[in-house]
Amino acid sequence: MKRSNVILAAAFAFASGLLASPVFAQGRTPVVFATNWLPEPEHGGHYQAVADGTYAKYGLDVRIMPGGPQANNRLLLVAGKVDFYMSANLIPTFTSVEQNIPVVAVASMFQKDPFVFMSHPGQGLDTWRDLNKATAFVGSETLANIFQWLKQEYGFRDENVKPYAFNPAPFIADRKSIQQGYLTSEPFAVEQAGKFKPNVFLAADYGFDTYSTLIEARRDTVEKQPDLVQRFVDASAIGWANYLYGDNKAANALIKRENPDMTDAQIAFSIEKMKEYGIVDSGDSLTKGIGAMTDERIASFYAKMAKAGVVKPGLDISKGYTLRFVNKGVGVELRPKN
Repeated sequence: MKRSNVILAAAFAFASGLLASPVFAQGRTPVVFATNWLPEPEHGGHYQAVADGTYAKYGLDVRIMPGGPQANNRLLLVAGKVDFYMSANLIPTFTSVEQNIPVVAVASMFQKDPFVFMSHPGQGLDTWRDLNKATAFVGSETLANIFQWLKQEYGFRDENVKPYAFNPAPFIADRKSIQQGYLTSEPFAVEQAGKFKPNVFLAADYGFDTYSTLIEARRDTVEKQPDLVQRFVDASAIGWANYLYGDNKAANALIKRENPDMTDAQIAFSIEKMKEYGIVDSGDSLTKGIGAMTDERIASFYAKMAKAGVVKPGLDISKGYTLRFVNKGVGVELRPKN
C-alpha cells in the first residue's frame, strides 16, 4: 500500500515528539513500541503490560504507537524514530537480510500465524485439500507471498484469484468461493454479516510455519543496549501471559479507548480463538516461554519461502534474528495448571 510523503512525515514528527517528551515516570527508560495495525486484542499482551504495570516493574515507560492503513511504522524503526516494532511474520526478516537493513527479530509473540482461509459449509469445500478449486478472494500482499507457497505446495491457481478488498460481501454472496482472513477477525465479521459460521482453515496447521507478531529492534540497539531489549521482551511475554490467563479488563479498556471501533464482542471472539488455536502459547512456548523461537523452525520456513520464490535463496538468515533474549521460560508459571 502506497503512503504519501505527508503522512510519513507526520508519523516521523509524532514519533520524534514521543521520544523527546520529558514526561517519563520515576526515571524509567522511555520506550516507543510501534505496532503494525490499529489497537486490537492481537496486541493485547503489550497493552496488558502497560495497564497492569509490568513494563513499569521492568523499569520501562512504554508508549505504544499504533499502526494502520495510512502508516508504515517499520520505516520509523529503521530510521531510529522508535525503539521496537511489531512485525507480521518472518518474511520481512528475510528480506531485511537480503537488503542489508539493520533490523533484528528478537522474539515472537505468536507461535502460529493467524492467517486463514474461510469457506461455506456444505459446498464441497469442507477440507483444506478442496480449497484449490475454489474462487479465491485474496489480497495483493497475500498474492505475493503466501499464495506463491500455496500454488507450489497445494496446487492453488492464479486464474481462481479475485481481489480481496477487506469486504466480506463478495465471499458471502459466492458460496463456491474462499476468502483469506485473520483467525481472530474475519470469521467473526462473516458470522455477523452473513449469519452463518464459515469453515475456517488455519494455514499454520498445513505447513505455513512462520512465527508471527515478532518484536524487531535495530541491530545497534541489540548490540549496545541488550539489557533494554531483554527487559522489553521479558515484560512483553509476561504481559501476554497475564492478558490470556489473568484479568485483562484494563488492557481491553485501553484498546477500546485507542480504537473506538473495537467492540467487546470482537475482543471476546479474538481472545477465544487465540486460546483455542494456540496462537500465542503452544508448542515451544509451553516450556520455553511466550516469545520462543528456534533456529530449526526459522530455517524450515525460510526453505519453503525460498523454494516458492518469495525470498532469495542462499541468504545468511542468522543475521536477521537472534535467540539471545528468548527461550528462558519467562512467564511459564503464569499459565493455569488445569
